[in-house]
Amino acid sequence: MRRLVPLLISAALLSGCETVSNAYDGWFGASPAQKAAELVQFKATATARIVWQGNVGSAERGAFYPAVTGNMVYAAGASGGIAGFTANSGGNQIRFDAGTRLSGGVGAGAGLVLAGTARGEVLAFEPSGKPVWKAQLTGEVLAPPAAADGVVIVRTGDGRIYGLNAADGKQRWVYQRALPALAVRSYAGMVVHRGAVFAGFPGGRLVAIALATGNVGWESVVALPKGATELDRVTDVTSYPVVDGSQVCAVAYQGRVACFDPIRGATLWARDASSIAGMGIDARNVYITDDRSAVQALDRARGASLWKQDKLQGRWASAPLAMGRYVIVGDFEGYVHVLSRDDGAFVARIATDGSAIRVPPVALDLSTFLVQTRNGGVFAISVQ
Repeated sequence: MRRLVPLLISAALLSGCETVSNAYDGWFGASPAQKAAELVQFKATATARIVWQGNVGSAERGAFYPAVTGNMVYAAGASGGIAGFTANSGGNQIRFDAGTRLSGGVGAGAGLVLAGTARGEVLAFEPSGKPVWKAQLTGEVLAPPAAADGVVIVRTGDGRIYGLNAADGKQRWVYQRALPALAVRSYAGMVVHRGAVFAGFPGGRLVAIALATGNVGWESVVALPKGATELDRVTDVTSYPVVDGSQVCAVAYQGRVACFDPIRGATLWARDASSIAGMGIDARNVYITDDRSAVQALDRARGASLWKQDKLQGRWASAPLAMGRYVIVGDFEGYVHVLSRDDGAFVARIATDGSAIRVPPVALDLSTFLVQTRNGGVFAISVQ
């Protein structure tokens, strides 16, 4: 915690809640607060190569997530430019301007491309770029909107999640919870799975909400705040939950990682952990990038430690993507590191454009994934 105090000092007032504005930005920023580990040398046992690349403009101080829908990839920059690429080749580019500055990347679904602004606007476009509707919400939209089953789900910085009609943007429901006095500014959104919306919150809570109605299915504790000061008691879920079949898992900063039954919300297991970047999951394990940029693998059935790769300390590694035999993270210099799923050893590394990879890699198929850099580079990379 003491390492991050300089990042936490600067606070901004957001819709009545004092928000620790630099914690998330600092974690994925251009220059780490602690000395970054030098890149270790290793014998490559896999090959990573760039399949295609594009550019959508800088994310500036934001964290811009790309979206994959069908055979299309959509990505955006802070200035408002949105681009669509064919997922398998990067060709057939569609480019249009949102007409305003954007604040958190794009979402895609229900036949729409979706974006949000710091002024609380949600913008919906046809895949060609033609505007469909605009909705005004109560707080800044830092996370990409999501869409499923005719509902657009949007999270705002004032503790609300909205369900909007995908056809016209009209509000169907809203879920709201009070935020603590001090919270980490987060760009994490929600995960939609089998008719439920899963979202983590400040104070270490994970909530399951019915997609159709906004009714709360359950609320569970990932971690409880503890400590003598407000900074010590910051225990926020600042990253996306992960869902895979019989488990939904989340990790809190200065707290725990925990997995729950997705239907009832009952705790399956929990153990101490601290992460801002987030986690990944596959059929065998859950993976965490902790607050020292170590990547850890835990057995998903019991939470037992399997391995820990600590040679990325201070490199502000992204949340991990589990893909086949590999676990993939990006870092603050735009390197992509490929680790063995079995023991965490480095098996491949590839450079992008030299700027930070602030958001998790996104799988395109069984061997290809996507990263978006702070400078707006969009890279499709294969590993074999």
